[in-house]
Amino acid sequence: MKTLDPVLKQLLQQGTVIPAHPLGLTEGRELDEKRQRLLTRYYMASGAGGIAIGVHTTQFQIRDPKINLYKKVLQLAIEEITIANLDRPFIKVAGVSGNTEQAVNEAKICAELGYDIVLVSTNGLGDWSEEALLERAAKISEIIPVFGFYLQPAVGGRVLSYNFWKAFSEIENVLAIKMAPFNRYQTLEVVRAVCASSRCDEIALYTGNDDNIVADLLTSYKITVEGKVIKKDIVGGLLGHWAVWTNKAVSLLEEIHRIKESGTTIPKEAMTLNIAVTDSNAAFFDSANNFEGCIAGIHEVLRRQGLLKGIWCLDENEKLSIGQNEEISRVYNDYPHLNDDDFVRDNIENWLKGL
Repeated sequence: MKTLDPVLKQLLQQGTVIPAHPLGLTEGRELDEKRQRLLTRYYMASGAGGIAIGVHTTQFQIRDPKINLYKKVLQLAIEEITIANLDRPFIKVAGVSGNTEQAVNEAKICAELGYDIVLVSTNGLGDWSEEALLERAAKISEIIPVFGFYLQPAVGGRVLSYNFWKAFSEIENVLAIKMAPFNRYQTLEVVRAVCASSRCDEIALYTGNDDNIVADLLTSYKITVEGKVIKKDIVGGLLGHWAVWTNKAVSLLEEIHRIKESGTTIPKEAMTLNIAVTDSNAAFFDSANNFEGCIAGIHEVLRRQGLLKGIWCLDENEKLSIGQNEEISRVYNDYPHLNDDDFVRDNIENWLKGL
């Protein structure tokens, strides 16, 4: 069983920015290796504490045998992280999905390549029992540490019970949970379940709720378990939204940590900022059309910044929805303080060297 390096575990527990890494493609929908490497360099330079690759934002179709990009994109990211030789901890997260056999095989690939932890998705397993999902997670955890993932149903996830998350939290090598149901009730159930488990202190909670990022991070939960009050915080984010404007996301999380550590009252401006971030996400993720254009929307922001050449997805039907481009322009104009265009503009030529 692979375990997490103590320094990385400390970072995971403290909370950090982990962008969900997109997939750079050419117009012919082939891998654009240059742009793929460029994105990884951008996230490291932005100050992110890690990346998550092979996840929903990377497009689940990379696993299709006809496309066969899963191991390739994981290798490219590892190569860039190795070349960078960072003087700070950096958590390498890889996504695993599919039935138990597929997920276990992917976990083995991730461990062999040098990934630290795997984000375990339940996409496509809507008809599985919770007991079967728990057994699957336990088998994966015997290979490599596990980052749980509550994926919203609109993009392939499913509703999971309080009892599921409590049992999931008891699995020895589960070290974090990304909560992304886009639902306050279901998010609260996960927090309650973790607090009620014997491993509450071992599990770091991360927001994946792109519709409520700032509020999630500012909130301290106080959950009563058998007469004892347990305090639990959502310490960081593993987010598709943080695949763009990442340098500003790093500054945002640092400021939120400062606010919480100071013990002072949360300023009203922070909740106003929550709405600005959510409004931006609505444009990027295409909430008006049930998230149909979520990946293309992320690509469009990266294209505008010069980090991607285009917004092509593996599925040619995945594209911007009608009016989505205009919505992205609107939030750019309404919230100029949220973008990191200047940072990208000042550094992109340096990141491109050698590619």
